[in-house]
Amino acid sequence: MISQLFLLSARGDTIITRDFRGDLIKGTNEIFFRRARFWKGDPPPVFNIEGINFLHIKRSGLYLVATSLHNISPSFVFEMLYRLVTVIKDFCGVLTEEAIRKNFVLVYEIIDEMMDYGYPQSTSTEQVRPFIVNDAVAVEQSTPRFTPGFLTPNTVSYTERQRPIPTNSSKKQKNEIFVDILEKVSVLFNSNGYILNSAIDGCIQMKSYLKNNPQLRLALNDDLVIGRNNGNYGSTVLDDCNFHECVNSNEFNEFKILTINPPDGEFVVMNYRIRGDYQTPFRIFPFVEVLTPYKLELLVKVKSCFPETQYGSNVAVRVNLPKSSSSVAFEMPKGLSAQQSEYRDQDKIAEWTIKKFPGGAEYAVKIKVSLASPSGSKEIGPISMNFEIPMFNVSNLQVKYLRIADQGKVSSPCRWVRYVTQSSSYVCRV
Repeated sequence: MISQLFLLSARGDTIITRDFRGDLIKGTNEIFFRRARFWKGDPPPVFNIEGINFLHIKRSGLYLVATSLHNISPSFVFEMLYRLVTVIKDFCGVLTEEAIRKNFVLVYEIIDEMMDYGYPQSTSTEQVRPFIVNDAVAVEQSTPRFTPGFLTPNTVSYTERQRPIPTNSSKKQKNEIFVDILEKVSVLFNSNGYILNSAIDGCIQMKSYLKNNPQLRLALNDDLVIGRNNGNYGSTVLDDCNFHECVNSNEFNEFKILTINPPDGEFVVMNYRIRGDYQTPFRIFPFVEVLTPYKLELLVKVKSCFPETQYGSNVAVRVNLPKSSSSVAFEMPKGLSAQQSEYRDQDKIAEWTIKKFPGGAEYAVKIKVSLASPSGSKEIGPISMNFEIPMFNVSNLQVKYLRIADQGKVSSPCRWVRYVTQSSSYVCRV
């Protein structure tokens, strides 16, 4: 059972707090933040202070923390916190400090419906929605980093997808459905730029604003196969996959069609995983030269391996430098706009950021390092990389069509589909 639940900002301000059982002292939120703030690195998700168990997750810069005096299952508490995040996002549109502060009455209402005396009761948007009476206060969103693509020729701001779902008291409701194909890429390169290990974790995520939640039919590639031993050359091969409980997959093996009875709010239609060889979106090639015992030069080449019509956004290349580094200078490539370099002396990390990295291009940055004491090249690295590629996916999984099963129930729905590839763990040894 959970004794307390509170939500803290990145500064430690208590935005939401709820004491379910009254069996703990006051000020546990301050105890948690003091310990989390002064922890070396990120605090562990579970720790104990004077007999009090603290379990937390961090989302959008906010800490969601549960406390208990009992030896409860951590996975049980984390599942509850994740579901709470999902339900708040569905009703508020986004999970940000501003959205929580503007909708704190609604958030308290959601928490009280989801939990009673520290025990979970209703843990989905569909179960909670009939009992919610307050409407969300919309929060203005900043311009998205990229423009999504669609099945229809119309255009719409991506912030439309982040609006709150309508409650029972809402009178107006746009007839729309949003589908995201998200893929997170993990790659490990050796010092020569060859792939040692690679994997893709992907999902098809859906958020429905359709009236009365009609049944949907989602069709994927005809050449899609499950199991590496079953695929032919050129097929889209997934090693394994699983489906949401609302999905009927009877037609999936033969026709690659999923029948969906969508619940309220956002949900994951399908999770899938790919291991083995595939064309990585970026390749990294490091070259180290020891000039003197006190000077090193590192050349990092980055090549984009996706079509020229695409681009990588917010690309960041980070290099761990020797602990004895005293000063660092950068020579950045010419002709590449919106790029920056930074050396963080406290962490001994050199960072090269590119706002927009074109497809089919290759750029290199030279990092000149001065050392306070002699150090070998073995202390350099690894090199890590973060990026996001809109309207591109590595696996070639595609949405063939998305239809309403009974067209008579919903007229002219808008169907928006977006593809995104992100880095999960993109590392190169030096």
